[in-house]
Amino acid sequence: MESSLTRIAWQAPWLSPWRQTGEQVAQRVSQGLPLHESLNAQPGAPLRFVPQDQPLSGAAYEHSISVGDCPVRENLHDFFSGLCWLQFPKAKARLNALHAGQIAGGSAHGRRGPVRDALTVFDENGALLDAPQPLWDALLAHDWHALFIDLRPLWGQARLLVFGHALLEKLETPRKELTAHVWRTQCPLDDITDADAWLAGQLNPQRLAAKPFTPMPVLGVPGWWPPNEDESFYADTRVFRLRRGIELS
Repeated sequence: MESSLTRIAWQAPWLSPWRQTGEQVAQRVSQGLPLHESLNAQPGAPLRFVPQDQPLSGAAYEHSISVGDCPVRENLHDFFSGLCWLQFPKAKARLNALHAGQIAGGSAHGRRGPVRDALTVFDENGALLDAPQPLWDALLAHDWHALFIDLRPLWGQARLLVFGHALLEKLETPRKELTAHVWRTQCPLDDITDADAWLAGQLNPQRLAAKPFTPMPVLGVPGWWPPNEDESFYADTRVFRLRRGIELS
């Protein structure tokens, strides 16, 4: 566990909002504390982090959270999950409550259903985007050339904040195909406390069932990965796919 944390590239742009808290927790681990104790030592922890001794079902995990205990394993995935709880306590609590409600309601006769699917997708791989309208329009259209090349200067007015803990883990080994599920925000993202409150207020079953987010190859964002400085980076149609129903002329 300690070795995986020492390899984290905290200078990466996607880790900027997480760096201060993340380095503090990682430092405690490097001093010999187990992950759950290192997370609990962070001021203002919203619940108790406890060691996970055995595999948990979704229902067991949600129940544990509902009584104030967050199980964590000694791995990078749960390190980032713990950081998300520390940084987004309101949104994470709301996500958990919605999961629990869906489970208690039978989740469509035993199936996960669209709400739980959307909850999982965003919790694992979500990101928040505050951007000018032309960027958002290009993203919805999957017009990658416009989004990342023609409109490239507009990214100076945009802010993308990775929320999903699984995506943060995957970004430790950057690959062109890594995809975020992006939700457009109606609030600035400079203050995570404000972003947390905004997101928590947006999370409801009706909105989630409609999947209010859209996929984006996250390493295409200007300034996020040196290879995307070359326009040919975006020519890979296996990653930068056209929207269904659209063909090249």
